[in-house]
Amino acid sequence: MVRNGQEVRVDGSREQHGVAEPFLFTSESVGEGHPDKLCDQISDAVLDAHLKQDPFSKVACGKETIFDTFYLLVFFNFEVTCEYIFENGAAVPLRVHTVVVSTQHTDDITLDLLREEVMNRVVLEVIPKQYVDDQTIYYINPCGRFVTGGPMADAGLTGRKIIVDTYGGWGAHGGGAFSGKDPSKVDRSAAYAARWVAKSLVAAGLCKRCLVQLSYAIGIAEPLSISIFSYGTSDKSSEELLQIVKKNFDLRPGKIIKELKLKTPFYQKTCVYGHFGRQEFPWETPKTLIL
Repeated sequence: MVRNGQEVRVDGSREQHGVAEPFLFTSESVGEGHPDKLCDQISDAVLDAHLKQDPFSKVACGKETIFDTFYLLVFFNFEVTCEYIFENGAAVPLRVHTVVVSTQHTDDITLDLLREEVMNRVVLEVIPKQYVDDQTIYYINPCGRFVTGGPMADAGLTGRKIIVDTYGGWGAHGGGAFSGKDPSKVDRSAAYAARWVAKSLVAAGLCKRCLVQLSYAIGIAEPLSISIFSYGTSDKSSEELLQIVKKNFDLRPGKIIKELKLKTPFYQKTCVYGHFGRQEFPWETPKTLIL
């Protein structure tokens, strides 16, 4: 947070003591032309091609380098720092603190024009106006011109943007990448299921904030553990929420695949601009719960 013009670190543990103080949190996103994202798209395109021919295909595909891939896509990094406050366990956004954009561009555009276009056509169009004020800080291509990018400037690797793919560092991540893996791998399918369960609990009004953790062992269908965290936003205990989840969801991998239609060859679409928060994917539609 900012006090008297100085950045001050806020102890995140104060949330547990019910102290409502603003804090800063930063998340990053990258464009579909980023070298790592190109590798993710190649890996998931291979997966889609297999699923189109055989829905029961088993795929574990990665791409190590993409110097041999012709660059056609947008290459950018977008980093946003927001100020939040906790209200009864739920994080509420207050304002955008800082925006950093680094984007590749053609050689024939001036840096001043680029910055103007990005500000007016991207930043101010995307960020809701109520979160921007005269104290918001903007950095657009702070290092200057950025003509050479993509695989001509850097090598990419599948699975190297797992935080961009999920919750921007806010929610937990099991550590396994998604791209290039068929839905029999719980690195992917169980992460989608956990999202589905959490959204369903929130949509049912059972909590305002929710994290669901699932753990599995190879060769064992039932999850070894299911943990529900509602951060004090629910009238029900964690055990009560757990029983509701067990009553409404079959979290064996085969059932997850069937319920979420994960044999559908849509994976190349998932691997750019985030696997979560996009309504076209089935795990984003909350399930109507039997209480």
